[in-house]
Amino acid sequence: MNYQWYPGHMTKAKRMMQEDIKLIDLVIELVDARLPMSSRNPDIDSLGKGKSRLILLNKADLADPKLNDKWEEFFYKKGYFVVQINSRNGNGIKSINGIIQQACAEKIERDRRRGIMNRPVRAMVVGIPNVGKSTFINAYAGKACAKTGNKPGVTKGKQWIRLNKNVELLDTPGILWPKFENQTVGMKLAMAGSIRDEILNIDELAIELIKYLHKEYEGMLSERFQIEESDDALNTLEEIAKVRGCISKGAGLDLSKASALIMEEFRNGKIGRITLEKPN
Repeated sequence: MNYQWYPGHMTKAKRMMQEDIKLIDLVIELVDARLPMSSRNPDIDSLGKGKSRLILLNKADLADPKLNDKWEEFFYKKGYFVVQINSRNGNGIKSINGIIQQACAEKIERDRRRGIMNRPVRAMVVGIPNVGKSTFINAYAGKACAKTGNKPGVTKGKQWIRLNKNVELLDTPGILWPKFENQTVGMKLAMAGSIRDEILNIDELAIELIKYLHKEYEGMLSERFQIEESDDALNTLEEIAKVRGCISKGAGLDLSKASALIMEEFRNGKIGRITLEKPN
């Protein structure tokens, strides 16, 4: 299976970010905690050079808690501030204000020395599609979200959203698409649901997921589906089809239905808290 993205959007998004980055103090980057490296776009590092950086490990509740901590440490050592969050239920959101103040401490101190007091930090939220940017912004802003109008020196049409008294968000963040340097990155994004299922071979994807789980999380499939796990991924898929009653009209096993079921349960965290990659 070939995993394709839409590189035509890259140029426009990159140009937007290059224009907008001059106006901001902080880049807030959302990644999927289940695949923190594969769900990043490498261009964000070069575009955000010289800016304060905050990485949010979103969907941390679906990811392996031990690996969440390892990824947090990995990014922290590279000079990022990091917070584990779940945008849907608000976990971790309350700690973000304090972290932003830490991340932008030098800028705040510079302002203070120049007699500028209480100027909000200007931030931009970036991340690849389907990583949860809108959900995060809504959760973070709550009902206090209000557009504050155009600022001097800001290109006409760009709006700032006042998230709270300390933070303003530029509401035209560029959406950057990930670069598939290898097909493994595309496969992990497909597993996590970041690529539309309609263009994927779900059966093949489920087999790859079963292989990975058997290797890294042995016993998890046995516990969830009450089956005997096998070294043969196809055999494991067939056992799951039997247990869950995935039968086709001809009374044979409906492996496509079983594959879709496995992918859905993985994405919803029903199989367990799983991370698809480890920090190097």
